Amino acid sequence: MDKLAHHDIVVLFIQLSIILAFSRLLGEISRLFKQPAVVGEILAGIILGPTILGALSPDVFNWMFPFVGSSAVVLDGIITVAVVLLLFIAGLEVDLHIVWQQGKQALLVSMFSLVIPFAVGFGVSYYFPAFFGVSDDNLLVFSLFIGTVMGMTALPVIARILMDLNIFRSSMGMLIIASAMIVDLLCWLIFTVILSMMGNSNYESNVGQTIWLTVGFTVLMLTAGRWLLNKILPWINQKLAWPGGVLSLALSLCFLAAAFTEYIGIHAIFGAFIIGVALGDSEYFSERAKEIVHQFINNIFAPVFFVSIGLFVNVASNFNPFMVIGFFVVAFLSKTVGATIGARLGGSNAIQSLAVGMGMNTHGTLEIILGTLALQGGLINEEIFVAILCTVVVTILISAPTVKYCIELDKKRSRLGNFFSTILQDKKKKSIP
Repeated sequence: MDKLAHHDIVVLFIQLSIILAFSRLLGEISRLFKQPAVVGEILAGIILGPTILGALSPDVFNWMFPFVGSSAVVLDGIITVAVVLLLFIAGLEVDLHIVWQQGKQALLVSMFSLVIPFAVGFGVSYYFPAFFGVSDDNLLVFSLFIGTVMGMTALPVIARILMDLNIFRSSMGMLIIASAMIVDLLCWLIFTVILSMMGNSNYESNVGQTIWLTVGFTVLMLTAGRWLLNKILPWINQKLAWPGGVLSLALSLCFLAAAFTEYIGIHAIFGAFIIGVALGDSEYFSERAKEIVHQFINNIFAPVFFVSIGLFVNVASNFNPFMVIGFFVVAFLSKTVGATIGARLGGSNAIQSLAVGMGMNTHGTLEIILGTLALQGGLINEEIFVAILCTVVVTILISAPTVKYCIELDKKRSRLGNFFSTILQDKKKKSIP
């Protein structure tokens, strides 16, 4: 059996030590400015990567983060595990009961906030390929990818923002969360087809087979799979040590589902996401167990992935201002307009609808993961990836203040309406003889 050389072991442990320590430092600084830790973690990768460290000291960067060799392969494996676990906890946040409770309104918001940006993103990239520097050979797949990225909503990020604003359990908060859940589920179904069309799979299947396998796996896990988990989890909780038993089962199923979907030609991250949905929806998988899983993954594996983003892309040399501004404007306007129209048709007033639109416009973890996979698969170049990365960071920065402003404006409107209503009622009373 091949083993790591002494030098590779030293380099690997230094890599992990620096990644975890530096990401924590910048993550805490990010929190001081009322921003999610992911912003600081991405910045940490940019500083440690070729953008800054590689430019200031190429020898140190190449020694610390080599692109070839055993330590590079092992680090890549750890990053892959981190991505799978990130999608697993994203799935845990999907509450199917909330989706059903919001009903028609959530369906309208999710449909319009997905269809409009998807159509705009697809149309712009398909009819203006020269702007993106895309060849005709990959134009269809590339356009599907751009539409999917623009249609996604960062469920973990918007959930954190709503909690910080103390409106997570409000009707508006539940509407945004339910809509984001539906959008993410649909986008992952679309992206599995894109992965198959990219030819990244070892399984020789056509698009039709991929769709059937994807839908079949999803339906099976969310029906029979959920039923089986509800039968097994009570026994696990009673008979095995807590929380070790339920955590071992959760991670074991996560990796098994990831292996299965990777084997049949769907990326491993989709299997992890769906098993997370099935587990998180079970009443026997407690909130305390979810919190332990979240803390373990968010503090150990998530920083490794987000730092790795900057380790392999030179943001400075691949920063195209026209690409970044164009991508952001199209993504921001199409998503906001789509979600706002959906909320308005669902019965919300104009200001509340705009708040929903701003909330649904948050991009984050999933878009970066999709962008990373597309970059590794050769579907997009570094300039487009940097544009996606910048869009994610900017939407995270502006989401909280814009949603807060809309909520405060709606409260003022409500108070003003009550004031005039009281005056009219008083006049009516006085006019009665």
